[in-house]
Amino acid sequence: MDTSTLVIAGIVILVMLAFLYPVFVKSRKVNLTGKTDDKPDWMRETPPRASSKASLADNEGVTVFDHDKGEKIASPFVEQIEDILRARMDADPHLKQFEIDLGTSEDGGLEIWVNGEKYTDIKALPDEKLKQAFAEAVKQWNK
Repeated sequence: MDTSTLVIAGIVILVMLAFLYPVFVKSRKVNLTGKTDDKPDWMRETPPRASSKASLADNEGVTVFDHDKGEKIASPFVEQIEDILRARMDADPHLKQFEIDLGTSEDGGLEIWVNGEKYTDIKALPDEKLKQAFAEAVKQWNK
């Protein structure tokens, strides 16, 4: 191959990279809200401390939320609220009697599983202290 062929090939590669650069830049943007530069709040910030502690305790590294095998699946922010709620429950002897799991129903609504029983409303939970802890966990997540 002669020198002029190599120079032309190099120029062609540079021109192609110049045209592809905007594609690479645009592909790195996450657009889940319909607005070009906005991300949902749960993606802008680090996960709640309760989520980080729970995932590190399970040797999962730092994750957005802690998801254990056999757990019902919910959206990331609901999983984070569950992590906060579980941390509160672990610190309160009265609440340790409850096994809780949050999930998403087929219609997209929230399912709150307490000791194997499903609830679809916080007001229907079987214990006042549990209701209060749940409300406080949501309030903490919203901060």
